Amino acid sequence: MDELTKLKIEAAAFRGLVDHLRKRSDVQNIDIMNTAGFCRNCLAKWYKAAGEHYGAPMSYEAAQEAVYGMPNSEWKAKYQKPASAEQQKTFETTAPLHARIGVIE
Repeated sequence: MDELTKLKIEAAAFRGLVDHLRKRSDVQNIDIMNTAGFCRNCLAKWYKAAGEHYGAPMSYEAAQEAVYGMPNSEWKAKYQKPASAEQQKTFETTAPLHARIGVIE
């Protein structure tokens, strides 16, 4: 596969993931993090890191908006629920498995 085709496929997969996460506003970030080790915020951090790496720096807030489809503060007000004690405990227990942020080439 040539590099341009690979890049297009990867970009389409990213857009599919972002679109799915936007539609699933009922799923809390902490639940995704506790299960998969990453969440919408991690995706925004990867997006920001990639932008910086490829000469298109952006703020974390701009990267979050690219992932959430709205400012993070607006998303939180509409959809975020307080984390339960059990969710917080799982978050701490699974911390060693959480995503590492950086550019993946």
